[in-house]
Amino acid sequence: MGMTMTQKILAAHAGLDSVEAGQLIEADLDLVLGNDITSPVAIHEMDKIKGDTVFDKDKIALVMDHFIPNKDIKSAEHCKCVREFACKHDITNYFDVGDMGIEHALLPEKGLTVAGDVIIGADSHTCTYGALGAFSTGVGSTDMAAGMATGKAWFKVPSAIKFNIVGKPSKWVSGKDVILHIIGMIGVDGALYKSMEFTGEGIANLSIDDRFTIANMAIEAGGKNGIFPVDALAEAYMKEHSNRPYTVYEADEDAAYDEEYTIDLSSLKPTVAFPHLPENTKTTDEITEDVVIDQVVIGSCTNGRIEDLRCAADILKGNKVKKGVRCIVIPATQAIYLQAIEEGLVQTFIKAGAVVSTPTCGPCLGGYMGILAANERCVSTTNRNFVGRMGHVDSEVYLASPAVAAASAVTGKISDPAELGL
Repeated sequence: MGMTMTQKILAAHAGLDSVEAGQLIEADLDLVLGNDITSPVAIHEMDKIKGDTVFDKDKIALVMDHFIPNKDIKSAEHCKCVREFACKHDITNYFDVGDMGIEHALLPEKGLTVAGDVIIGADSHTCTYGALGAFSTGVGSTDMAAGMATGKAWFKVPSAIKFNIVGKPSKWVSGKDVILHIIGMIGVDGALYKSMEFTGEGIANLSIDDRFTIANMAIEAGGKNGIFPVDALAEAYMKEHSNRPYTVYEADEDAAYDEEYTIDLSSLKPTVAFPHLPENTKTTDEITEDVVIDQVVIGSCTNGRIEDLRCAADILKGNKVKKGVRCIVIPATQAIYLQAIEEGLVQTFIKAGAVVSTPTCGPCLGGYMGILAANERCVSTTNRNFVGRMGHVDSEVYLASPAVAAASAVTGKISDPAELGL
């Protein structure tokens, strides 16, 4: 029996000719990731190991992003813990205020993730890097500690679901709509501990930013990882951002899949996930009653990249955020922030009545920069809309693309950009 893309990567990193679903393996790691919330736990676990140092100071990335700049004493203490650890072990890839960004946008931008890698991170959205043909997955902080100490991790080889992507998306339909459609179709546990493997001629019609968004939310379907084949667009991105060698793995023709689905991009419509699960999806034309909102958030590791900001700016240009609505725009990295300034996007946001934040995860996890009060509603380009995710347990989060979020900011209710005549 042949192997999937994921299985081939894991076999190579385990020093095996082949692996099969369900097999337990120990694999070498190319990168271990932590942030300001999860790293302190891992650091304390490493203290118990009493090892002299980390396995490779160049293969660990520590990104301060969830509560940066620090919002309170506790977050400052967490960052101080990680900062001192990074200094003690001379960690090459430590990113703090002024040189940071949201981790899953920052690492590809810095060239730290490439095709064929095995990457673990103490953050569930580490699966983002599958957009470049890497195997990347989230782990607990104790697994992160073991990875930093040994450079290895144990895995149960996942089985796979194949998503055959065909067609070309219409205007205002993006990667966020693709993944929300898939999660709405298979459910939040539809890919539980499985590799979501994307293939098909339609991938050529998805930008790299679209692919990052789709891979990022594989975990919202329960997936162990999401992964795309490496095409010319992915190779061009890696060559622009990284000087690391990469390895392209392709699935065998006789690879086994638990299920196979065909996704026709041309048939998709702007999609919104209603509270309180990402699977609770409706297309904008299925929303029959006005959903009046209080806040819009455009950003996060899912949708804070330059294409996302350009899309939002295209809609907000010449328009105003509706009175009574708070619109918060968060570029995912310093480089994206600077590019948004140079392209005039930040000016567009401010003139429209939005605010622009330094890069941070901020409101996505109910951290800061946009916490909701009881009975408030927010349209957000983030990835989770669980009860209390963005604030009060009686608030509501509606997940959407940057296009729908921006249009909703203008109208004050969940809206399709077409409603603005765009």
